[in-house]
Amino acid sequence: MSLGTAGKHGKQGGRSPQGRRSGHDGPGAPGAERAFRVWLRDLGLGARFAFGGGREGWTRTLLTGVGVGLGVALLLITSAVPSAMAARDARGDARMTFTSPTAEQPGRDTLLIAEVDQSYRSYGVDGRLVQPEGPDAPLPPGVKKFPGAGELVVSPALDRLMKTGEGRLLRDRLDGKIVATIGDAGLVGPGDLYFYAGSDRLTELQKTLPDEVKRITAFANTIEKQALDPVLTLLVVLTFVALLMPVAVFIGAAVRFGGDRRDRRLAALRLVGADGRMVRRIAAGEAAAGSLIGLALGTGFFLAARQLAPAMDLDQRSVFPADLNPAPWLAALIAVAVPAAAVAVTLFALRGVVIEPLGVVRTTTPRKRRIWWRLLLPLAGLGLLAPLIGKGNDSGQFNQWQVSGGVVLLLVGITVLLPWVLERVVGRIGGAGSVSWQLAARRLQLTSGSAARLVNGIAVAVAGAIALQMLFAGTSDSYTEDTGQDPTRASISVMSRSPAGGEPLARALDGAKGVTQAVALGSTFAGRSTGMEYEDATSMVTMGTCAALAEVAQLPSCKDGDVFVIAGADANRTMGGDAARPGDALFTGNIYGGEGGAPVPWTVPADARTVTARQDPVGRTATGLLATPAAAPKGMGRYQSTQVFVKLDPKMPDAVELARNAVFKADPLAVPLTLRATEVNDRYSSIRTGLFVGSALVLMLIGASLLVSQLEQLRERKKLLSALVAFGTKRSTLSLSVLWQTALPIGLGLALATVVGLALGTVLMQMASVPFRIDWASVLSMIGIGAGVAVLVTLLSLPPLLRLMRPDGLRTE
Repeated sequence: MSLGTAGKHGKQGGRSPQGRRSGHDGPGAPGAERAFRVWLRDLGLGARFAFGGGREGWTRTLLTGVGVGLGVALLLITSAVPSAMAARDARGDARMTFTSPTAEQPGRDTLLIAEVDQSYRSYGVDGRLVQPEGPDAPLPPGVKKFPGAGELVVSPALDRLMKTGEGRLLRDRLDGKIVATIGDAGLVGPGDLYFYAGSDRLTELQKTLPDEVKRITAFANTIEKQALDPVLTLLVVLTFVALLMPVAVFIGAAVRFGGDRRDRRLAALRLVGADGRMVRRIAAGEAAAGSLIGLALGTGFFLAARQLAPAMDLDQRSVFPADLNPAPWLAALIAVAVPAAAVAVTLFALRGVVIEPLGVVRTTTPRKRRIWWRLLLPLAGLGLLAPLIGKGNDSGQFNQWQVSGGVVLLLVGITVLLPWVLERVVGRIGGAGSVSWQLAARRLQLTSGSAARLVNGIAVAVAGAIALQMLFAGTSDSYTEDTGQDPTRASISVMSRSPAGGEPLARALDGAKGVTQAVALGSTFAGRSTGMEYEDATSMVTMGTCAALAEVAQLPSCKDGDVFVIAGADANRTMGGDAARPGDALFTGNIYGGEGGAPVPWTVPADARTVTARQDPVGRTATGLLATPAAAPKGMGRYQSTQVFVKLDPKMPDAVELARNAVFKADPLAVPLTLRATEVNDRYSSIRTGLFVGSALVLMLIGASLLVSQLEQLRERKKLLSALVAFGTKRSTLSLSVLWQTALPIGLGLALATVVGLALGTVLMQMASVPFRIDWASVLSMIGIGAGVAVLVTLLSLPPLLRLMRPDGLRTE
């Protein structure tokens, strides 16, 4: 429909004013169908204006599309996260052997496999030793052919790492010949560090260590993951809500780009006969068209970001492009919700605007914004959250919808409170100050609502981040375990089940570069009879040199051949049996009647002395009996375990990696553990990492959308800026005024965000039943990041601002 048509309809005398306002198309048409046709006609006319308004129209529509598209892209990425995690878990389960079917004897379809997971610097490098026993042995996912003895099949990421200087020591450890790489089906992500090493020793090791070397006939894992506890579930829900709320705010702001120009154009339509309802429908059509462009651009941004996904590897968490696949219903919801929201926001924005044929009147005497209804939203949010206070981990699950609703209402409260706060503050600014300050103040007094929209997204993001940081800080103690380990006494603890005992491993480590000491402690159970139950064992026998035994007990003196009894009956008794005493005849080793060896009789020497136990470097306290090598029982085979405590030279670079290399060379099945005083829960750490990734994406969106918003506002004021320069205003003065126009709303927005964030964080900590504390360092860092993004965007907008000040900006078409 053209302007001429609109004018013709407006002047048609045979139609009543009521008919024009309701958009009657003629007698006899059903009311609902007629209204539908009117809406379609006017929405279509609005879309034509969006795409056919010349350079100005295209620019406005493109800016709206870019702003909406950035938000849509992040929404699509977020909606694809669950499917990406599910795909990672499925591929991880497919290569596991926890619940794989096993066989007692070798066969055509059997495979010997052993875990040899490694740590290298900050990386986790998982791997398996494999030895097929028949032509039909099951191949691991992503592997086309088994590696032979001394050969490796590695993931592409591991292959790249070992070829760099950073991976030199890892290449020394895994020194087999790389014959192939693992396909995508066998990797949890493109950054996965994984390998399969061929071996010809597993047949022998399987006889002595059947628990470490499994004989399987297929790869499978059916163990279900444990559900998240209530507090972790709360953290996940809050992370999604806090990250997505700024996106929704930015989309709402983007569809209002070019509002002043649009309203002036609508006034022209009133001049040629369109009524008030019609121009609002036309405005809704323009917004819907811009949002559809945004959907298209957002889809393109998402597809481009998906191809770049393999390059993003944070804490060894990465995804393949195909993994980022939003659920169809979520994608459909976004496709419907974004245009609908654009129309709703536009109609809501026009509620206080009077568009007359001769101009746009927003209000002749602006009424002050009212505060009472703006307080209802945050109060309603607190009302939803208050009943959940004190739930914690011990009082049941949180209602996720109630939590989400309460947090959304609190964060939305910022967007309605900020315009009121900004209006009150700038309304009290007088005429004092520099010219740039006065220009900025006057502009903010006239358009405080637009300035508030500019920073609403930052305020919401900062408030959500502050609340989450407070909750993470409050719950960190609950998910950070004090291990009891003492890294000052030993840097590494190596666990081994080798039948040869720990002395060969200790000697190999003692000769390694960077190792200052390696002491081995062997242990086995002892009982008064054989074939007993596990809980009836009498004592634990710990074996080692005097230097090794000194790590677990306070020895007054010691020489090879001595035996010691740990003081106290309770300390001496390991399980439920009677405590062992000097002179007792015991059996050690295979006292439970297992396969692979007979019990070893052993008598506690009558001159065994009593000593007091001390905690070893890993935080355990020894019980039972201590025996030096000359007096210790012999020939226990695999019914003993070994622990080697390794001290490293702190001045030696890469001493830890050199020691790990020595362990792998001496005993590939041994497990080296780096001692740490504290340990963080893996799931808690994963959620915190997810928050970090999401925050980075939201910050990118904030910066990009804020820049687009700033450029759009400058473009609308092009003639005004050019006129001011033409009248002699300094460019530096105008640049400073733009800086003040950004700095003041952002300062107020960050202040309001801090208050709301602290309030929300306090409520969330009470809900999680954790002690209240404010991590001021995190709070200030969130405020600083928000302010930094705003300053950066302002600086990036200065070059376009200088171009807009040229005299040719006064030209018009």
